[in-house]
Order: sequence, then structure tokens, then C-alpha cells
Amino acid sequence: MPTSTFETLIEALRAKAQTCGFDVCRIASASVPWRAGDELQGYVDEGHHGSMDWMQSTLTRRSHPTNMWAEARSAIVLGVNYGPSTDPLAALAHKSRGIISVYAQGGDYHKLVKKRLKALAGWVAMQTGEEVKVFVDTAPLMEKPLAARSGLGWQGKHTNLVSRDFGSWLFLGVILSACDLPADTASEDHCGSCTSCLDICPTGAFPAPYKIDARRCISYLTIEHDGPIANELRPLMGNRIYGCDDCLAVCPWNKYAVRGQEALLWPRAENSLPELDELSRLSDAQFRDHFAGSPIKRAGRNRFVRNVLIAIGNSANPALAPAVRARLKDDSVQVRDAAVWALRCLSPNEDFEALRAACTPDEADETILAQWQGG
Repeated sequence: MPTSTFETLIEALRAKAQTCGFDVCRIASASVPWRAGDELQGYVDEGHHGSMDWMQSTLTRRSHPTNMWAEARSAIVLGVNYGPSTDPLAALAHKSRGIISVYAQGGDYHKLVKKRLKALAGWVAMQTGEEVKVFVDTAPLMEKPLAARSGLGWQGKHTNLVSRDFGSWLFLGVILSACDLPADTASEDHCGSCTSCLDICPTGAFPAPYKIDARRCISYLTIEHDGPIANELRPLMGNRIYGCDDCLAVCPWNKYAVRGQEALLWPRAENSLPELDELSRLSDAQFRDHFAGSPIKRAGRNRFVRNVLIAIGNSANPALAPAVRARLKDDSVQVRDAAVWALRCLSPNEDFEALRAACTPDEADETILAQWQGG
């Protein structure tokens, strides 16, 4: 294809991407070698992926775009801005209410981004005559390194993408194409000497700049990790009940960010500083109904209520103790475990031996037995 034809195509592609609802569109090569695969291998070898076994099982496919699809030549990287209208860090002061990560306060972005990707991908296939495939972040494709290679942004010291135009707040989608499109210039790293994202992390999840240990990351702990959370990490979680935005929100590049314009992604009233008391009482059916159409559903009720009880334990509000006691006989071991811990925080003088005898005299799980005995 002549250069002039490519230039016309790319110009039309960016215009079409905007029409489809994307805020930014860039192109990267999907076939040239990169370091991201080796870095991912090191990440898994060090055990920093925690219990995310799917990361290890998909390592080969994930390590390079052509391992996902051998015919891939170009990656069209798209971004949807979901910038918040307020500072997420301000929510930390409301200790009797829960904090849900900005990305999950509205509707499920996966469906929205995928629908737009399919519309744009169909147009690309018609224009180029080449096959295409679409990917949102549920697929084993490393979209952040592709975004950095495309010039959309760079991976900051917290490993997340940073954009000069949108700060920390972009949902990413990728269209792989068998057409060898001209690539944009890769982004430079503009973090400089700043370490704000590393310094603010409540749990010290960054062993070094550009490296993250998921096992200490609140986002991982509240969303991906199933089962009890280590006692030493619980007080550090504060009132964060689903995800954590601290390292994103503190980034100085957010001074250029603007509020996202997609109404589906705007915070739902029930997800903006919800009452911990109410959330702790959700049954499985109520949880699924309450978070219908929300990415929060993927955590499941037991994991979510576990997070809520830890937040209650950190609230220093004894008025929430009755909500905790109501969960001492919960069907879920991890919920009961969190309930005992939270009650110890709020009511340290409680007679826990008598309470245990009344609640779960035949408790056999070693973790919760230790919790009953004081951790």
C-alpha cells in the first residue's frame, strides 16, 4: 500500500475511532521483539503474581502478541477516558464508608469497550481487507506495553499506564490486525525523579520502581485473592473494599486529566462511599442484584463482604459492631474469619471464648481458630 494511502487510512482510522467513542487511538507494531515477555517471566518466577495461576498458565500466549495470534502485524490501541470528577484520596477520611475503585463505580467497562472495539474492527477489516481480532483486558494480551509502544502513554513506576493527556484514567482496548500499518512513535518515560506513587502505597507493594508484588497490593487482595487476608495487611487496607486508586490518584500528571464523558462509566450513587453497615448484610442474591452490570460482581459476595468487614474493623466505630456480630455465623469461613478480626478491633474486651462457643463450637479451620484465639 503506498505511503500516501496509508496516511489517508490512518487519518480516517483516528476519526472513526472517535466516532466509535474512543478518546485516543494509536498504532504499534505487533510483530517486532520486545522485553515485556521476559519481564513477565521474571514477575512470575519471583512469585509476585500471587494466586493468579491463570497468569502462569497463559504465560506463553501472554508474552508476545504473535503468540496470541501468529498473523498479527499491527496493534491498534484505543483508550476511553474515565477520569473522576473528584479526588479519590479524599474518600479515605470517611472511615465508616467503603471506597470502591474509580473504575468500578460505574457500569462494566468491559462490555462497553468490547462493543466499540468490534464496531471499529469491522471498519478496519473492510478498509484493509485483512483479518482482525479484538481484545479487552480479560484476554491474555499485555495491553499496557502495547500502549506504551504505540505512544499512547508510558508505564510509570507503579507499572500502570500514564498519559500526558489523560493522566491515570484510561480504559484500554486493542485491535490486532494482519495488516502491517505504520506505527506511531513510542512514548518516553516522563516520571523523572518522582516517586509519589511508590511512597503513597499503604502496603509497600512496590519492591522497586517499575516492579509490583501483587501479594501486597490492595487491588489484588480485595479483588483477586480468595480466602483470608494476612492479619498484618488488614490495618493497612483502611476502608478500601474493592480495589485501590492511591498510586493512580497521586500522580502529578493527573493535573491534565479531565472528567470522563461516558455516562455509563460515571459513579452510581450506591457505589459512591457506600455505608459499610449495609454492605456487610448482603446475602449472595442481594449482592448479585445490588451489583448487577458492575465489574464488582466478579469478586463474589464472600470475598466482597470479607473486605467490608475488614474496613469495619479499621473504622474505629463501635456502632458498627452489631453488623459484625451478625456475620459470626456466616456460611463462609473467610467472612467469619474477617468478622472475628473486626470484632476484636472494635470490641477488644469481648469474651471471645464464650462467643466462639456460642457461634461455632465445631470450627475446624486452622486460620479462623487462630483468629478466635487472637490471631
